[in-house]
Amino acid sequence: MPRGPAKKKTEDTTSQSLESKLWATADKLRGHLDAADYKHVVLGLIFLKYISDRFAQRHAEIIREEAGTYAAEDRDEYTAEGVFWVPLSGRWDRVQAAAKQPDIGKRIDDAMTEIERENPHLKNILPKGYARPTLDQRRLGELVDLIGTIGLGTAEHQARDTLGRVYEYFLGRFASAEGKRGGEFYTPASVVRTLVTMLAPYKGRIYDPCCGSGGMFVQSEKFIEAHGGKVGDISVYGEESNPNTWKLALMNLAIRGIEA
Repeated sequence: MPRGPAKKKTEDTTSQSLESKLWATADKLRGHLDAADYKHVVLGLIFLKYISDRFAQRHAEIIREEAGTYAAEDRDEYTAEGVFWVPLSGRWDRVQAAAKQPDIGKRIDDAMTEIERENPHLKNILPKGYARPTLDQRRLGELVDLIGTIGLGTAEHQARDTLGRVYEYFLGRFASAEGKRGGEFYTPASVVRTLVTMLAPYKGRIYDPCCGSGGMFVQSEKFIEAHGGKVGDISVYGEESNPNTWKLALMNLAIRGIEA
């Protein structure tokens, strides 16, 4: 009997440790950027790390399955499994290897541009501007190194929807940091879950005229899965007036494979 609670305690501790480390990444930029700016810097790098980790995991699987490296550079081997194709310049090991270089910001911008080019549905969505003069490149390099210690694409993290929690955690903290303006892009997950439960979206269209970061759509997906349904039974439509928040919503949905 004691094993159940012990496991939950371990998972909670792991989650808290991860969240604390992630919040420390934002602290590295405090005093140099407004909260409204550094949330996009941090979340953009987390997105880049996540898709790169997923790519690396699939890359290793292909090599084991095919007993060679030729198929490991076949785009179809990734897209067929719902994994983003990450070009060489966008792979995290390349980015982190240049973390201490004075042009690390430009390298990240180039990586984001290449990923958008290779994945058309991400076009004009990923954050850029990492090379701008107002962003301290030394601190940016330290941020890259810190995020590099977090394995976001592992099977364990995927099973526990770690990235989803990371996004929710950051959105909540950034909303708090920005005060009342935070309401423009963040509604507490508990409120969204209540609304979704009341709506019971088993199938059909889901429309959110103020979709923010896409929380309504994410919670709808979880609701359907929890009730034995198929995510393909719904289609989602949203509107958002803030262009940065709109991009954040599409990133948030893209990592879960939700078409919007």
